[in-house]
Amino acid sequence: MTDSPLFKTLQPLVLASGSPRRRRMLAELGLDFTLAVADIAEVAQPGESPADFARRLAGEKAAAVALRHPASWVLAADTVVARAGRILGKPADPEDAAAMLAALSGHWHTVWTGFALRRGRDVLAEVVATEVRFAELSEPLIRAYVATGEPLDKAGAYGIQGRGGLLVREIRGSYSNVVGLPLAEVIAALTARAIISPASL
Repeated sequence: MTDSPLFKTLQPLVLASGSPRRRRMLAELGLDFTLAVADIAEVAQPGESPADFARRLAGEKAAAVALRHPASWVLAADTVVARAGRILGKPADPEDAAAMLAALSGHWHTVWTGFALRRGRDVLAEVVATEVRFAELSEPLIRAYVATGEPLDKAGAYGIQGRGGLLVREIRGSYSNVVGLPLAEVIAALTARAIISPASL
Protein backbone atom coordinates (compact mmCIF):
# COMPACT_ATOMS: atom_id res chain seq x y z
CA MET A 1 0.00 0.00 0.00
CA THR A 2 1.44 3.38 -1.01
CA ASP A 3 1.02 6.62 0.86
CA SER A 4 -1.60 8.91 -0.64
CA PRO A 5 -1.46 12.71 -0.30
CA LEU A 6 -3.82 14.10 2.29
CA PHE A 7 -4.55 17.29 0.36
CA LYS A 8 -4.57 18.51 -3.22
CA THR A 9 -3.54 22.04 -4.17
CA LEU A 10 -6.09 23.94 -6.25
CA GLN A 11 -4.41 27.34 -6.66
CA PRO A 12 -0.77 28.43 -7.04
CA LEU A 13 0.91 28.58 -3.64
CA VAL A 14 4.28 30.02 -2.64
CA LEU A 15 5.92 29.30 0.71
CA ALA A 16 7.88 32.41 1.68
CA SER A 17 10.34 30.66 3.96
CA GLY A 18 13.79 29.16 3.90
CA SER A 19 12.93 26.85 6.79
CA PRO A 20 13.36 23.16 5.92
CA ARG A 21 11.00 22.31 8.78
CA ARG A 22 8.11 24.34 7.34
CA ARG A 23 8.79 22.95 3.88
CA ARG A 24 8.77 19.39 5.20
CA MET A 25 5.53 19.82 7.16
CA LEU A 26 3.62 21.08 4.13
CA ALA A 27 5.16 18.55 1.74
CA GLU A 28 4.22 15.67 4.04
CA LEU A 29 0.56 16.72 3.73
CA GLY A 30 0.77 16.51 -0.04
CA LEU A 31 0.69 20.25 -0.77
CA ASP A 32 2.25 21.54 -3.99
CA PHE A 33 4.11 24.83 -3.61
CA THR A 34 7.12 26.76 -4.76
CA LEU A 35 9.69 28.41 -2.51
CA ALA A 36 10.74 32.04 -2.24
CA VAL A 37 12.69 33.66 0.56
CA ALA A 38 11.98 37.20 1.75
CA ASP A 39 15.00 39.26 2.71
CA ILE A 40 13.74 41.49 5.52
CA ALA A 41 15.27 42.78 8.76
CA GLU A 42 14.12 40.64 11.69
CA VAL A 43 14.46 43.21 14.45
CA ALA A 44 11.82 43.95 17.08
CA GLN A 45 10.60 47.52 17.32
CA PRO A 46 10.83 49.35 20.67
CA GLY A 47 8.04 48.15 22.95
CA GLU A 48 6.81 45.56 20.45
CA SER A 49 5.30 42.47 22.08
CA PRO A 50 6.45 39.00 21.00
CA ALA A 51 3.02 38.30 19.46
CA ASP A 52 3.00 41.56 17.50
CA PHE A 53 6.60 40.97 16.40
CA ALA A 54 5.80 37.51 15.03
CA ARG A 55 2.66 38.74 13.27
CA ARG A 56 4.43 41.75 11.74
CA LEU A 57 7.37 39.76 10.41
CA ALA A 58 5.09 37.16 8.82
CA GLY A 59 3.11 39.93 7.17
CA GLU A 60 6.23 41.69 5.88
CA LYS A 61 7.62 38.45 4.45
CA ALA A 62 4.33 37.69 2.69
CA ALA A 63 4.13 41.24 1.28
CA ALA A 64 7.70 41.15 -0.03
CA VAL A 65 7.27 37.83 -1.81
CA ALA A 66 3.77 38.69 -3.10
CA LEU A 67 5.30 41.51 -5.14
CA ARG A 68 7.27 38.91 -7.09
CA HIS A 69 4.39 36.42 -7.36
CA PRO A 70 1.22 38.48 -7.91
CA ALA A 71 -0.82 35.57 -9.31
CA SER A 72 -0.08 33.20 -6.40
CA TRP A 73 -1.11 32.89 -2.81
CA VAL A 74 1.86 33.51 -0.54
CA LEU A 75 2.20 31.84 2.85
CA ALA A 76 4.78 33.24 5.25
CA ALA A 77 5.53 32.59 8.90
CA ASP A 78 7.83 33.68 11.69
CA THR A 79 8.44 32.03 15.05
CA VAL A 80 9.41 33.92 18.20
CA VAL A 81 10.40 32.47 21.57
CA ALA A 82 9.90 34.63 24.65
CA ARG A 83 10.26 34.24 28.39
CA ALA A 84 8.87 36.85 30.78
CA GLY A 85 8.36 39.20 27.83
CA ARG A 86 11.96 38.92 26.64
CA ILE A 87 12.34 37.78 23.03
CA LEU A 88 14.93 35.06 22.48
CA GLY A 89 15.94 35.02 18.83
CA LYS A 90 18.46 32.84 17.07
CA PRO A 91 21.66 32.69 19.14
CA ALA A 92 24.62 34.71 17.94
CA ASP A 93 27.13 31.99 18.86
CA PRO A 94 27.47 28.87 21.07
CA GLU A 95 27.91 30.93 24.23
CA ASP A 96 24.73 32.83 23.50
CA ALA A 97 22.90 29.54 22.88
CA ALA A 98 24.10 28.16 26.22
CA ALA A 99 22.94 31.31 28.00
CA MET A 100 19.47 31.08 26.42
CA LEU A 101 19.10 27.44 27.40
CA ALA A 102 20.20 28.20 30.97
CA ALA A 103 17.58 30.96 31.14
CA LEU A 104 14.87 28.55 29.92
CA SER A 105 15.92 25.70 32.23
CA GLY A 106 13.14 24.68 34.60
CA HIS A 107 10.80 27.45 33.42
CA TRP A 108 7.78 27.99 31.21
CA HIS A 109 8.20 30.08 28.08
CA THR A 110 5.97 30.95 25.14
CA VAL A 111 6.47 30.17 21.47
CA TRP A 112 4.61 32.52 19.13
CA THR A 113 4.26 31.78 15.43
CA GLY A 114 2.72 34.42 13.24
CA PHE A 115 1.59 33.41 9.78
CA ALA A 116 0.29 35.45 6.89
CA LEU A 117 -1.54 34.39 3.76
CA ARG A 118 -1.67 36.93 0.95
CA ARG A 119 -2.69 37.41 -2.66
CA GLY A 120 -3.05 40.98 -3.85
CA ARG A 121 -5.16 42.87 -1.32
CA ASP A 122 -6.57 39.71 0.27
CA VAL A 123 -4.53 39.29 3.44
CA LEU A 124 -4.94 37.10 6.51
CA ALA A 125 -2.56 37.42 9.47
CA GLU A 126 -2.80 35.35 12.63
CA VAL A 127 -0.58 34.45 15.55
CA VAL A 128 -0.68 31.25 17.63
CA ALA A 129 0.88 30.74 21.06
CA THR A 130 2.13 27.54 22.72
CA GLU A 131 3.40 27.32 26.29
CA VAL A 132 6.50 25.16 26.81
CA ARG A 133 8.12 24.06 30.06
CA PHE A 134 11.74 22.96 30.12
CA ALA A 135 13.21 20.33 32.40
CA GLU A 136 15.97 21.38 34.79
CA LEU A 137 19.08 21.34 32.61
CA SER A 138 22.55 20.68 33.96
CA GLU A 139 25.45 22.69 32.59
CA PRO A 140 27.08 19.56 31.06
CA LEU A 141 23.81 18.73 29.26
CA ILE A 142 23.53 22.29 27.94
CA ARG A 143 27.12 22.20 26.68
CA ALA A 144 26.61 18.80 25.06
CA TYR A 145 23.45 19.95 23.29
CA VAL A 146 25.06 23.18 22.07
CA ALA A 147 28.00 21.13 20.75
CA THR A 148 25.64 19.27 18.40
CA GLY A 149 25.10 22.53 16.52
CA GLU A 150 21.34 22.05 16.49
CA PRO A 151 20.51 25.17 18.58
CA LEU A 152 22.47 27.64 16.48
CA ASP A 153 19.86 28.38 13.77
CA LYS A 154 16.74 28.19 15.92
CA ALA A 155 14.82 30.78 17.89
CA GLY A 156 15.27 30.12 21.60
CA ALA A 157 18.27 27.88 20.84
CA TYR A 158 16.42 24.57 20.60
CA GLY A 159 14.51 22.39 18.15
CA ILE A 160 11.67 20.44 19.75
CA GLN A 161 11.44 18.14 16.70
CA GLY A 162 15.11 17.15 17.04
CA ARG A 163 17.40 16.32 19.92
CA GLY A 164 16.07 19.39 21.71
CA GLY A 165 12.89 17.45 22.39
CA LEU A 166 14.59 15.87 25.40
CA LEU A 167 14.80 19.31 27.03
CA VAL A 168 11.02 19.76 27.05
CA ARG A 169 9.01 18.56 30.04
CA GLU A 170 5.54 19.74 29.01
CA ILE A 171 3.68 21.77 26.39
CA ARG A 172 0.27 23.46 26.36
CA GLY A 173 -1.04 24.03 22.86
CA SER A 174 0.06 23.20 19.34
CA TYR A 175 3.19 21.08 18.95
CA SER A 176 3.58 22.00 15.26
CA ASN A 177 3.50 25.66 16.29
CA VAL A 178 6.70 25.11 18.28
CA VAL A 179 8.29 23.43 15.25
CA GLY A 180 7.49 26.56 13.24
CA LEU A 181 4.02 26.36 11.69
CA PRO A 182 0.62 25.94 13.43
CA LEU A 183 -0.71 23.35 11.01
CA ALA A 184 -4.34 23.24 12.14
CA GLU A 185 -4.75 26.99 11.73
CA VAL A 186 -2.78 27.17 8.47
CA ILE A 187 -4.69 24.30 6.86
CA ALA A 188 -8.00 25.87 7.93
CA ALA A 189 -6.98 29.18 6.31
CA LEU A 190 -5.85 27.48 3.08
CA THR A 191 -9.05 25.44 2.93
CA ALA A 192 -11.31 28.44 3.61
CA ARG A 193 -9.89 30.20 0.54
CA ALA A 194 -10.17 27.06 -1.62
CA ILE A 195 -6.39 27.00 -2.08
CA ILE A 196 -6.37 23.35 -1.03
CA SER A 197 -8.92 20.66 -0.40
CA PRO A 198 -8.84 17.12 1.01
CA ALA A 199 -7.52 14.76 -1.66
CA SER A 200 -10.64 12.62 -1.43
CA LEU A 201 -12.93 15.41 -2.69
